[in-house]
Amino acid sequence: MPLDTAACGRDKGRVRRLPPLRALEAFIRVVRLGSARAAASELGLSPSALSRRISNLENFTGRKLFSRSGQTMRLTDEGRTFYDAVAPHLEALAASVESQSENLQLMRLRLGVMPLFGTQRLFPRLGELRESHPRLHLDIDTGPHLIDRVGDTLDAAIALTTKPVEGLYGIQLDRNTIHAIANRDLVAELGSEPDAAALKKQTFLVHTDMPLSFDAWKAALGLERMQPAAIDHYDSGQLILEAAAQRMGIAIMHDDHLARNNDPRLAPLYDQTVKSPYSYWFICRHADLEARPVRIFHDWLVKAGL
Repeated sequence: MPLDTAACGRDKGRVRRLPPLRALEAFIRVVRLGSARAAASELGLSPSALSRRISNLENFTGRKLFSRSGQTMRLTDEGRTFYDAVAPHLEALAASVESQSENLQLMRLRLGVMPLFGTQRLFPRLGELRESHPRLHLDIDTGPHLIDRVGDTLDAAIALTTKPVEGLYGIQLDRNTIHAIANRDLVAELGSEPDAAALKKQTFLVHTDMPLSFDAWKAALGLERMQPAAIDHYDSGQLILEAAAQRMGIAIMHDDHLARNNDPRLAPLYDQTVKSPYSYWFICRHADLEARPVRIFHDWLVKAGL
């Protein structure tokens, strides 16, 4: 078939000038890693070479993306606007190339998850992730001490914690309130108003990863000095809820746990809203956030609103 040179000329006129892709990659990595030093290390560049790439991008865009003070680079407002506009398109480009590449191998993510989060929130939505990224496979670990194992036996974790973990990347997934949850018959017996004398006779069920929750609940009800008959500790939220349903005690859990569990045997005790000191966080090393499996899962998790 003869080549239509005239048409090619017209198409050529429409081709936009591409940004310096290596400079764009350097910019994205500095923002995501939060450190020019870390970005330079990841890219195998010297700090001066990284700085030159960023300068090339600033010259191309005509924007000051970072303010510089010695070796420190801080994202400017223009830089943040530029990142927010460009980053989603780069991810879409990477996903498109991935979908058209026959030579790409499976991607594997070693993910630590608390069992109740896994059963209630993650697994009901995993089909969406597999559909959009069929080459991404997860090794799920529900063992203890998830945060301590990030960067060792785990690439990332979804864990309950009170604050960001020093030295690690973290994004807060939710905010919760604490509720006392018990068998419906026990809730009816205890009534609608807190009674310290009645509560002292009860066993309370507390998750080992949420030791501050019981004290927060007592303080909100003005029962700081109340000591129950016993406090039983569980390392499984699902087992705590089952124990409460079996009238083995009063569970101190998040409102989200009760709502998603949807067990007709259970009901909240008292109409009290207590702010929880704990939230679910997605946690990984800053450097690992640039690994394709971690980045794909992170972005999907945030977008899905789990």
